[in-house]
Amino acid sequence: MTRPTTRNKNKRHKPEDDHENLAEILRKIYLTGEVAREDINKLYMISKPLCQGCRVNSKDNPNCFCGLVPPSNGTRKSGLWQKLSDILLALGPDPCMDVRESIDSPAGLTNLGATCYANSVLQFLYMNESFRTGIFSVEPELLKHQPVLDQLARLFAQLHSSKRAFIDSAPFIRTLELDNGVQQDGHEFLTLLLSLLERSLGHSKVSKARTVVQDLFRGSVSNVTRCSKCGQESEASSKVEDFYELELNIKGLNNLDESLKDYLSVEELCGDNQYFCESCRTRVNATRFIKLRTLPKVLNFQLKRCVFLPKTTTKKKLTSVFSFHGELDMGQRLNESSQMELVYELSAVLIHKGSAVNSGHYVANIKDERTGQWWEFDDEHVSKLGSHPFGGSCSSSTVKPTELESIAQLSSSKTNNSHSNGGHIDTTQLSSDSCFSCHPNIFSSADAYMLMYTRRNTKDSVESIIDGDINGKQLTIENDVSLPFDLHEEVKNINTSYMNFCGEYKFKKERELEIITNRRQEVRSILSEAPVPSLDDPYFWVSTDWLRTWADNISSPVLNNSSIQCSHGRVPFSSVGSMKRLSAKAWNSLLAKYHGGPTLADADYCIDCLMESARSMVRADDYRGQRTTMKEVAEAAISGKFHDGNLFYISRAWLIQWLRRKNIDFPCEAYIGPTTSITCPHGGLMPEQASGAKRVLVPENLWLFLCGNANEGKPDHPLDYSVFPLDSENCAICSVELTEAAFLEDSLRATKIKQRQNHEKLFLGKSMALSPSCKYYLLPSSWLSKWRSFITSSGKNTSLVEPESLESVIKSLICEKHSRLQERPLDLFYKGGGIFQKASQMDGLTIIMENDWKLFCKEWKGNEWRGISCEIELANEPKSGSIGGSEEQPITEACINSSNDLAIDELESIKLIVKTIPVICEDCIGERESCELMKKLSYCNEDICVFFVRGKEAPRSIIEASGACVGSDRRTSKRYRKSSNGNSVNLKVSGSTSIYQLKMMIWESFGVVKENQLLHKGPNIIEGESATLADMNIFPGDLLWVRDSEIHENRDIADELSEEKMDLQHSEEGFRGTLLTSNMSTQVI
Repeated sequence: MTRPTTRNKNKRHKPEDDHENLAEILRKIYLTGEVAREDINKLYMISKPLCQGCRVNSKDNPNCFCGLVPPSNGTRKSGLWQKLSDILLALGPDPCMDVRESIDSPAGLTNLGATCYANSVLQFLYMNESFRTGIFSVEPELLKHQPVLDQLARLFAQLHSSKRAFIDSAPFIRTLELDNGVQQDGHEFLTLLLSLLERSLGHSKVSKARTVVQDLFRGSVSNVTRCSKCGQESEASSKVEDFYELELNIKGLNNLDESLKDYLSVEELCGDNQYFCESCRTRVNATRFIKLRTLPKVLNFQLKRCVFLPKTTTKKKLTSVFSFHGELDMGQRLNESSQMELVYELSAVLIHKGSAVNSGHYVANIKDERTGQWWEFDDEHVSKLGSHPFGGSCSSSTVKPTELESIAQLSSSKTNNSHSNGGHIDTTQLSSDSCFSCHPNIFSSADAYMLMYTRRNTKDSVESIIDGDINGKQLTIENDVSLPFDLHEEVKNINTSYMNFCGEYKFKKERELEIITNRRQEVRSILSEAPVPSLDDPYFWVSTDWLRTWADNISSPVLNNSSIQCSHGRVPFSSVGSMKRLSAKAWNSLLAKYHGGPTLADADYCIDCLMESARSMVRADDYRGQRTTMKEVAEAAISGKFHDGNLFYISRAWLIQWLRRKNIDFPCEAYIGPTTSITCPHGGLMPEQASGAKRVLVPENLWLFLCGNANEGKPDHPLDYSVFPLDSENCAICSVELTEAAFLEDSLRATKIKQRQNHEKLFLGKSMALSPSCKYYLLPSSWLSKWRSFITSSGKNTSLVEPESLESVIKSLICEKHSRLQERPLDLFYKGGGIFQKASQMDGLTIIMENDWKLFCKEWKGNEWRGISCEIELANEPKSGSIGGSEEQPITEACINSSNDLAIDELESIKLIVKTIPVICEDCIGERESCELMKKLSYCNEDICVFFVRGKEAPRSIIEASGACVGSDRRTSKRYRKSSNGNSVNLKVSGSTSIYQLKMMIWESFGVVKENQLLHKGPNIIEGESATLADMNIFPGDLLWVRDSEIHENRDIADELSEEKMDLQHSEEGFRGTLLTSNMSTQVI
């Protein structure tokens, strides 16, 4: 079975065929002056068949309505046919998406930027039913004077009864005056918040509310020091200190049992660390340990994951896996035995995600006291985890099963050791049975930061609080929690307003969907009725642009056909590609609903426009034929083939451009002025030697054709241009001017040739051997460079600016303040036994011969007696190893004459000195160079190249390139280059960039920590980090090289960047400046 061919489906035929047919019809109309009905059908394309299934709408067929709307299941990026979800975005976010599932499902808290730490702690406090009840029991009079308590009670009330899935925490955060853009420590926030609440609740008259923080979270410890000789304890050992959480070390420890043993372990004080016993009156060995006096109902453990690295002087987060129990027996760890069962159940885990200390994200996994189900509180998102704190498994996702097995094996292998320390309980006596074996629920996490345990079977009885009134305060009981009447009414009003808002949004959404559905049905219905069944049926014309707008937009404009209407009020033939042919039924439906117009029916075609189109088409055909013939004549004229008869001059360039133009149907403005460029300002024929005045002779028939085209290009303004027959003479005035200009050019050329001959060595840039005790003169290198360019220029470059006169140049070299020379001569050097001067195009002064100076004075208006003269002197340079202060010793004439016989090391010891008259002004030069250096160092966003050297030594080429001075005109490559010895990268820096910032860029580029970077410029190492690149004289385009010392350990740059960012934000200040650290009373007067 053969596949059906679809190659030609919807394939358009070539438009050239239609154009030829239309041209024949228009020519017939032009010749006969009559328009038949059949001609109208063909010209307006009425007879074209109805098409279906086109990919896009066809402009060549007024009966094509394809592509105006998408397929049945299709959509578009905008307008009526956009996805419904995208259209509804204009209504704003759907508040119904934020409705709380049920009152049993906890609500989340909004993250205001970096307040996840506060949200996690607040959720932990709220989910503790005893604490929540205590906050709700605070009397209204106290709340009025305690803004923190008031906002906390309002927040808890909304978390309890709000219809929203998450609550705005901004009022509470603002009350505490926290910076919502700075990440803070969750443990520090909990400690300070409990301290603030304890002070604020101390003013309450309700006993349960007044002591709710102490009753739930406060325990006590003693730091005991005991003499090993007499057994007496220090006086400070009897001092009891309160705690709200225990801070446990986890570095090198695997689980909570090991951390508690480490916390309660005995420290031996001996040697240099001996203890002075008051009873023994001498320094003796002693032991120091911590006694747990009392334990709170809610026991909080803070896992010390932040450690300080002395090598790098930075802080780092420990991400090792840590295990803890679902149940914890603290009875044997208490100093004094208690009749109360001290078994704690895990109730919350505060988690810090991320590798950096001062960044990352906090979430809280908390157990509901009533249902026993765990929930994950991640700001606005609250997820049900089930019966396990990490969601259906015994451990977090960061722990492998093999690790859990190793933890269990480690626990079961613990042995009991008998060791007594008086009244202190030795933690080594705690068997593994009391920690792991009895409790199969062991959980592990690499991100757990705080653990919260609640004592079993010690849930506070709140009946004394919720029964009746508290000092006349009416309570409403919901879900076994007492909610004050005023808070209940406030939340009720908020819920009512929120549900009304949801109802309004739902109504708007349904109304919008109804409008869109009706509009889509209307568009599809009218377009299905739009095609005209036959040629005999009546029809109407409608603008395609308006039809597209109507079919694409939700709200349609008024019907507008003005764009397809000609000046005669009818339908022109030229608009056939921008209009569609509608059936009477479809047109009447549109006109009745959208009004407007004008109405253009089947009989409204414009005969006048049609006749004009026919005339234009015939004229264009005739013009193209004439132009084809004239092109052959023009090409012959350009090639120099003259015709018989009269000849005329026109511009050669203009005629070439005329030949290059294609697809020209009518003369245009580009044809104006065939003789404009060869007409001189005096109206005559410009001499051909003038610039742009090249001309060509054309025969009379081409001339008349071109003139006629020029006038047709501007029919409203007939042109008056010059006519130049073959016998036209050149303009006499212009000929004289051109002759004078040619004479001046010849004279200038001769002057340049003479100067080249006079100063041959200077012109060629050859080095001249210099001799001591001879008189020379100095000129600026920049002036000599300009002089060489000027005398070398020729042709189009003769317009180069002449060098300044020597008198003004010499004057500019003398400082006004000291009348001394404010430029230095270029350095001298030995080569082949002779003395030569270094070459430069722009800097310094160049030595010239006395004869050159005299000739320059004649040629460039200089005063021979005011020149800057100089002589060369030789002196012995003192050796570095000589003792005492030796001065430069002059060289005798005999030594000078025998300098060719001197050894190389002897030549190097001779110092070449250029003595100038006037002398050099060191003050002015130093001041100028200092200003130039400061200006050069104040760069911004420029490139320097850093080369990373692999190995112990850098290549000699790198050291030499790095130590070389970089000029302002040096170009540096911006590509990343590699070689066998290392690789390089270009960095964008400024003069104010510090060495520390540069090292951080190098760290990011090459992965070498900044402490390991040995950064060099040339052979010199760059030390310190506080100095800027300007301080170290590092310029744009400089090459630095760096080597890795490999001393310090590698680490992630994210940690350093995080530290740097937090330093910029003054993170070390913590909660300074907030109510949490204020020593003032929180009461508002």
